[in-house]
Amino acid sequence: MNMLQNFLMSKLHLGSQEEVPKVLEEVTVEGVVNYIKSGKCKNIITMAGAGISTSAGIPDFRTPGTGLYSNLEKYNLPFPEAIFDIEYFRNNPKPFFVLAKELYPGTFAPTPSHWFIRLLHDKGLLLRHYTQNIDTLEHVAGLPADKVVEAHGTFRTSHCLNCRKEYSQEWVKEEIFKDSIPTCTECSGLVKPDIIFFRESLPVRFFQLMQSDFPKCDLLIILGTSLTVQPFASLVDNVPAMCPRLLINREKAGTVDPMMAMLQGMFGSAGLALDSPNNIRDVALLGDCDEGCVKMAEFLGWKDDMQALLATTKK
Repeated sequence: MNMLQNFLMSKLHLGSQEEVPKVLEEVTVEGVVNYIKSGKCKNIITMAGAGISTSAGIPDFRTPGTGLYSNLEKYNLPFPEAIFDIEYFRNNPKPFFVLAKELYPGTFAPTPSHWFIRLLHDKGLLLRHYTQNIDTLEHVAGLPADKVVEAHGTFRTSHCLNCRKEYSQEWVKEEIFKDSIPTCTECSGLVKPDIIFFRESLPVRFFQLMQSDFPKCDLLIILGTSLTVQPFASLVDNVPAMCPRLLINREKAGTVDPMMAMLQGMFGSAGLALDSPNNIRDVALLGDCDEGCVKMAEFLGWKDDMQALLATTKK
């Protein structure tokens, strides 16, 4: 493998690339912990997916057998993703609103993963939290709204698809729990929560903050996501080349295949380099996401603070 790498580098004239400075003393969880403790790490960005909310009782999307897409037979959909397809919604909104009643924000409590992110904020280390989730549990955990980027939208506001009249979460919730299809009081158009459906553009705020936040990031923590949905998944490549990246997840995600891993660093970043011999910054803490977050809090000496936050969930 090294011979092939050297051959390609010589043929492609890549051997003279500047070496990226190594930030971590060792490319391990302990190395990340020591980096945070050193005081050099001041602008942490967290990226989260459905895996941080499953212990709250909210299913993820893709886990075979238990994921949301595996349990939609009763809705008679042409394909599972149709429930979040904007054109299908315009023609048949009922399946989405039936599902929304089951998963509506306000009936679930934050998980240890949410509290760990809150703890990063309390310690003055969190630059921003980017989430794919629409459950609003970051807000329930007390993260200020300006610290949260809901890449796939939010239930907190809704708009009429025709006249764009805005509706509150309370109004829409009342309609949904009456088993009614929310319709506009002005033009009788469909009212849809401001979550992003397939074939809709992501929020402008996502793109604005992405451009300003990621160049400042000095530690990226990725939690509970398969890193398969774009453009969210590609955010991992937007941090500086020396920025450490910690994945807390049940399994490896966002990695490149072995051949691409070998070439990592020759052509620039293309996902996490967990399997690359050239890896100087990517670390995985594999297992249950909540357990991983509790461990990180303990490793950082924040056990009592974490326990205090967890206690608020139990009240």
